[in-house]
Amino acid sequence: MADFVMNQEGEYGYLFVQDLSGAPADKISEEALARYRTFGDRQLWIDSNCVPGAFQMNTCFWCKPNADMIRNNPNGHVGRPHSHPYPEIIGFVGTDAENPLELGGTVEFWVGGECHHCTKSTMVFIPPNTPHCPLMILDIGDKPILHFSVVMNDVYTYDRDGETHY
Repeated sequence: MADFVMNQEGEYGYLFVQDLSGAPADKISEEALARYRTFGDRQLWIDSNCVPGAFQMNTCFWCKPNADMIRNNPNGHVGRPHSHPYPEIIGFVGTDAENPLELGGTVEFWVGGECHHCTKSTMVFIPPNTPHCPLMILDIGDKPILHFSVVMNDVYTYDRDGETHY
């Protein structure tokens, strides 16, 4: 068997993130985390808090619709429009290996006040300072949707009502 470096060992092991250790759990309320777990399962989070010099990216699997929850909590993070002073890429990817471009559900996503419905695997580029959200999973089939967000900033923050939030 060949020698290899496993997981986070070695000189460059700190560059490999395999959990949610970089997620700002200390800045998100338990109530908000519990709401998120009703429809999704966060997988990985990377930012400069866990890897110095990294920009922020997170991934999760969406397993159930969340539209009713968002409509009932319109002031939540994905319920009201917000913006960032940096660009963001948001993605929705179907997980059916036989039909990878089919989303397997419907995602409603608002950008700049326009409503868009995604039924195909999709990436959306959000220019700096562009308002976006709400973001709702309207329906989902029997396979989860992989969701990710990438921001060209060292940590994830958003601006709403003249305030910066984490």
